Amino acid sequence: MPRYVIERDIPGIGLSDREALGKAAEKSNGVISAMKMEQKNIQWEHSYVAGDKTFCIYIADNESLLQEHSQRSGFPITKIIEVRRIIDPVTAER
Repeated sequence: MPRYVIERDIPGIGLSDREALGKAAEKSNGVISAMKMEQKNIQWEHSYVAGDKTFCIYIADNESLLQEHSQRSGFPITKIIEVRRIIDPVTAER
């Protein structure tokens, strides 16, 4: 399945405490669980919170599933970028 980076503009997210972030994660998990029960292939790997943005890493069959998750969860999407390759320190070892 393709991997995606989702950029979300969420004012104040960087100031959110652990409890607020936990509630957001719980909401996202609930929507993903419901979608999987509907045989929709989507998985949230993790998110980075930076300033007024989040950068979320998802695996999904297609972008429309990411849009559906956004609509159902209420978490806006600013931009979706498909990951073409992953590089890391091991990539230098040829």
